[in-house]
Amino acid sequence: MAEFLANNIQTIAPGEDAVFEQNIGCNRGNILFRPQTGQILLKGNTSNRFARYQVTFNGNIAIPTSGTIGPIAVGLTILGSVIPTSTAIVTPTVVDAYFNITSTAIIDIPAGCCMAVSVRNVSEGLTTAVTNPSINLQNANLVIIRVA
Repeated sequence: MAEFLANNIQTIAPGEDAVFEQNIGCNRGNILFRPQTGQILLKGNTSNRFARYQVTFNGNIAIPTSGTIGPIAVGLTILGSVIPTSTAIVTPTVVDAYFNITSTAIIDIPAGCCMAVSVRNVSEGLTTAVTNPSINLQNANLVIIRVA
């Protein structure tokens, strides 16, 4: 198990990843991370066909004070591709109003492989009314548990 944290407010541009400041690392070496980045590497170290991880993200998101009202979202990614079912969407009616969101995915890593996961601002394209949907993220918490 590993936990990644970012308590301070960070503004994330569309298509960019959340940056985690601290972590409680995996003591088995299956989950690798460099502080101040947004990519976490999951290893498929196993004698089975795959290693299975449960990835859960929780945080508070808002439209920055300079932003435009509209839907905003984050999603979990694998190797840069968003997992569609992991997308968490909210539609604030005012700027700087925070919503708590949670997203979970089960990710299988083939034996001997590694895959990078991240939390990304996927707000772009949710509506044509908002052209640059940056988001504020605060109290970000990503927990990764190897379940098989």
